[in-house]
Amino acid sequence: MTSAIAPRTTQLLLIAVLLLLLGLGVRMATDLATILVVSLILTLLGLPAVDLLRRHRIPHALAVTLVSLTAFLLLLGLVGLLAYAVNLLVTDLGSFQAELNQRIAALLFFLEGFGIELPALSPSSISLGAVAGTAAGWVSDLGGMMMTIFFVMITTFFLLLEAPHLPARAARVLGPDPASLGQVARMSQFAIEFMVVRTKTNLVHGVVFGGVLMAMGVHAAVLWGIMTFLLGYIPYLGLLAAALPAIFFAWLQFGFMGALAVVVVTALLNLIVENPVFSYFASRAFEVPAVLVVLAVIIFGWLLGVVGMLFAVPLLLLVLILLQASDETRWINVLLGVDRLFEPVDGRP
Repeated sequence: MTSAIAPRTTQLLLIAVLLLLLGLGVRMATDLATILVVSLILTLLGLPAVDLLRRHRIPHALAVTLVSLTAFLLLLGLVGLLAYAVNLLVTDLGSFQAELNQRIAALLFFLEGFGIELPALSPSSISLGAVAGTAAGWVSDLGGMMMTIFFVMITTFFLLLEAPHLPARAARVLGPDPASLGQVARMSQFAIEFMVVRTKTNLVHGVVFGGVLMAMGVHAAVLWGIMTFLLGYIPYLGLLAAALPAIFFAWLQFGFMGALAVVVVTALLNLIVENPVFSYFASRAFEVPAVLVVLAVIIFGWLLGVVGMLFAVPLLLLVLILLQASDETRWINVLLGVDRLFEPVDGRP
């Protein structure tokens, strides 16, 4: 038994060392890795659209061109809208600071009625200038961002062009074993489904949340709607993180009742919009342990920053696919408890 365990231990140590070296390499080339990751995610989102156009007898190259151009325009519009919303937020910073000073003064007066004193807190002790500086720096770097978007779209275009050839190449790599090929194919399709459904859900969530905030008159409602759409990709904490700024600004404008109203809206949207998503994937045996998802957010966030946190789940699914594709690493999925993901759902092939 000892002789059987030793090779497995050696293999595990080699994999750990390889992953460490790979992680250090990614950290040293974060910009390049970010472009590749975003391009891969956009490819997963674009594949169903390309397939739909091909079923309507549109040539593959033309279908890829149309989908890539549409994705580029949508991404460009999203960045432009986000920059516009951030610029409005920075422009009105003076009025926000005045509202914040009034709220802090009222809070201190309320606490003094109960004999509570906070000497470290005063109406002038909290400044929104640091936030404004960060936001202004982001807006001023639009040139670099546009260059990144250009390289992302070029990479996505060629990935979509190569997509039809990947199944045949995967079959040559995996060999004649149809079970392995079927498992990888099912999980690959599942990763695509996850990104498509997650994106649709985030879009509904962001539009509804931003629309409700706009109807309430909350400052920068468009910005908070966009942040809800983007941060919704982060499991468990993303939507909460997106709601906190909206709750803060509702408190600035309308006091405690305004903040409470936004909290209620957030809870209702999570209940109405999010639950169907979890039900959708629960029916497909999406049983990745929560601790594994959290670790993926931490690890990919460390490697790629915000982009890694946003796309931690699809990146985790792709890593699991790579592990399942090899007989020598398939045992890792068993150890992680995710091997059931690669089996047919409800006995269906």
